[in-house]
Amino acid sequence: MWREYSILTRVKETPPRGDNEVAEREFFVPDLCRVRAVFMLLITSELLVLVLAVVQANQGWIDWNYFGLLSLFVQWTTLTSAALICLLRRTLARWSVTSATLAILAIVLLDVLAFSLFADSVLHPQAGVAIWQGVAKKLLLATLIVLMVLRYFYLQHQWQQQRETEMQAHLAALQARIQPHFLFNSMNTIASLIASNPDQAEEAVLDLSELFRASLRTGDQLIPLASELALCQRYLAIEALRLGDRLQLEWAIGPGLEQQAIPPLTLQPLVENAIYHGIQPRPEGGTVRIEALTRGDFVYLLVQNPKPDHNNRQHEGNRMALANIQSRLQALFGEPAVLKHSHQNQTYTVTLRLPRQSAPGQKPGLQKATTPRNGRKP
Repeated sequence: MWREYSILTRVKETPPRGDNEVAEREFFVPDLCRVRAVFMLLITSELLVLVLAVVQANQGWIDWNYFGLLSLFVQWTTLTSAALICLLRRTLARWSVTSATLAILAIVLLDVLAFSLFADSVLHPQAGVAIWQGVAKKLLLATLIVLMVLRYFYLQHQWQQQRETEMQAHLAALQARIQPHFLFNSMNTIASLIASNPDQAEEAVLDLSELFRASLRTGDQLIPLASELALCQRYLAIEALRLGDRLQLEWAIGPGLEQQAIPPLTLQPLVENAIYHGIQPRPEGGTVRIEALTRGDFVYLLVQNPKPDHNNRQHEGNRMALANIQSRLQALFGEPAVLKHSHQNQTYTVTLRLPRQSAPGQKPGLQKATTPRNGRKP
């Protein structure tokens, strides 16, 4: 007897990003308002001071007096320049690369000039041409350093944009590899029903059309877990027509996980593999259990099925699917996302660990509930 298992999702609306936010995100200079960026800037400048102090030393390895005075001057200049660039970041982000570079260079040079005049007048008061020669050397050195640093920031930004573009293309290619495999299995199921039960075949075609309407949206990198579960339910509705009582389902979906972000076509291939490798080869069939729960800062998704036969060559396809999903998870989430499989007694379990976060960019409203053809309500 079929039971209705509904998933209703209220999706939080994400406010659209304005032009200022987009410009700041695409600006090649990192956000110097962040502690990490300022810390790295200070460490780099201090290493430069250390090198200059070693070169300046006439006796021993380092001139500590020169190191202390130069460190004080460089850190003052670095912190004040970083603060000014931070305050003007939103304005600079709207300018061209050349204009922003010249503006940043002017800010740093004015800062260096002010501190140079102050330091020379207080610490080493000199008259005439000597003081301006010292200031000119500092300005020249500051110009070279700023241009090299900005060049590094620009190349790093270009590399990051290229990496993101390649990653999106890679994700789309990995997702496209899943779709033909699922399409062929589904069409075979529908073809087998056309002669024996045309009404069920028509219903399966409608389910398949709704499923592919969601699965072919390759532009979405992350979707709510509720959408992925709905995708699984439509797939299971088709498989239940083919397998009948041989397929039993258990659902154990924890509360509050509807908004959890997950790459599209991640859980559905795991459910497909559970049926293809754990249920279909067994004359008596078996039970597929789908579980979702929260532990700390992570969400765990488990798909369990009867232990497949390792002597069956079809098991190689299971490994390829797991490697495919693992590649997509690493590209989107990095190391926090983990996909592993294990055997315990006669049960095969695939465990998916995702960092706890909500799916971005979803429209508000209720997601359409779906009714699986077979299974037990959790």
